[in-house]
Amino acid sequence: MYAAPVQDLIDELGRLPGVGPKSAQRIAFHLLKLPSTDALRLATAIAVVKERVSFCQTCFNISEGSACGICSDSRRESGVICVVEEPRDIVAVEKTGEFRGRYHVLQGAISPIEGIGPDQLKVKELLARLEPEEITEVILCTNPNIEGEATAMYISRLLKPLGLNVTRIASGLPVGGDLEYADELTLGRALEGRRTID
Repeated sequence: MYAAPVQDLIDELGRLPGVGPKSAQRIAFHLLKLPSTDALRLATAIAVVKERVSFCQTCFNISEGSACGICSDSRRESGVICVVEEPRDIVAVEKTGEFRGRYHVLQGAISPIEGIGPDQLKVKELLARLEPEEITEVILCTNPNIEGEATAMYISRLLKPLGLNVTRIASGLPVGGDLEYADELTLGRALEGRRTID
């Protein structure tokens, strides 16, 4: 229907996560309307990131070298690892300013529907870090959904027999939320995760 280069662009954009056929078409036509300098700037940014950025060889966070900034920071607590699904989750945890340990990025979560099992994740690499880095606590910070819970449960069952302190982030009601609008699962988790008031 469209000229071959335009159709190729639409097809490639449609392969991006969260971009359906209509969105791919809109983005393609937006790019066609852009001045060449703007479109080339986008193309250059993509080329540069693919050329210069890879994954940290220790924790699998994004990095411009063999080690990311967190792994190479000697001020970080070395005995505690926070396990997350994706590199973007590190940014969310770091914004809290509450965690000063190191991270391990699984590069996904267990999802039988999508054909992702433990072997497709960086679980073996996590286990390999425990003894050399003298890890005493592993914080499971996976998403509070079915895949994240299954992943946390799987890793917990692997780590508990090793005598490590394995913890899970709390989940429940957001600050500023109203009880009447909370679903049963969220409210149930909030009750389970209750803590003593000092």
